[in-house]
Amino acid sequence: MSNQYQDLPQHALERLRGLRNQGNPKGVFTSDLSVNEYLLVREAGFEPIGMVMGSSVYHIGVQTARFGQNMELETLTQAMYHARELAMTRMEEEANELGADGVVGVRMDVNRYEWGNDLAEFIAIGTAVVSKNSDKRFRTVRRNMPFTSDLSGQAFWTLLKSGYRPLSLVMGTCVYHVAHQGLLKSVSQFGQNQEQLNFTQALYDARELAMERMQQEAHEEQAEGIVEVKIKEGSYGWASHVIEFFAVGTAVTPISEDHTIQTPQLILSLND
Repeated sequence: MSNQYQDLPQHALERLRGLRNQGNPKGVFTSDLSVNEYLLVREAGFEPIGMVMGSSVYHIGVQTARFGQNMELETLTQAMYHARELAMTRMEEEANELGADGVVGVRMDVNRYEWGNDLAEFIAIGTAVVSKNSDKRFRTVRRNMPFTSDLSGQAFWTLLKSGYRPLSLVMGTCVYHVAHQGLLKSVSQFGQNQEQLNFTQALYDARELAMERMQQEAHEEQAEGIVEVKIKEGSYGWASHVIEFFAVGTAVTPISEDHTIQTPQLILSLND
C-alpha cells in the first residue's frame, strides 16, 4: 500500500492497512451498511472492504448583504462547497488507497463545535466496495477514481440489476440572503391571506441555483441522469435571513451502450 496521499493522517493509513482489501485478504472489513444492505451489495457482485471517511474543519467567512435585497452570498456558497469537496476528496483517497472500485451509502454531515461560531466540520462517510467481476470497469473514466454514491444497498442492487451503474455523487449549493420586508409592507398585509412574493422568489431562486449546479456536475461526469436527488436546507449560525440550499444525488450511466432496462424481482422481502 502506497503513501501517495500525504493529505491523509497517519492513523488513517494505519487503519486502512488492517482492512480486507486486494493487498490484505486476511484483514477484516468494516461497514455502516445494515445487514440487508450488506447482503444485497454482495448479491450485486461487490465485496465491502472497509468504511472510509474524509473530514474538513473549515472557517466560514463573513459576507454582508443589503437589508432589502434578495441575493446570493457567493463567498459563503464557495466556502460550503469547498469544505464538502475537501471531505469528499479525502474519503475518495482512502477508498483508492484500499484499491476500491467505489463507495456506497455515502452520507455527508456538518457538525458544529464550541470552538467558534464560524467553524464547522464537514464529514463524508461511506463503505468502500470492490467488484468481484474483474472484467467490468466501475471506476470513474475521467479521473480513474472509485465511484461514489449515496444509494442504499437496496437501491444500489436495483440500479445494477436494471442495467445502470453509479458514476459519482454530484452536488450543488447556494447560500442566499432573503430580503427583509419593510414595516409599511408588513402593516399593509396584516390579517390578509396573501402570497409573500419576495420570500417566494428568493427561495425559488436559491433552490434553482443549487439544482443547476448539481446538474452541471453530472454533465461534466457525462452522466445520463441523476437518481434519488435530495434538497436540504440549513442555516449554520448565520443571520435569520440567510439560508443554504444543498442539492445532492447520484449520477448514473448505462453499464453498456445497448442496454435495455430490466425490472429486477426480489425473491426475498428485505426491509430497509
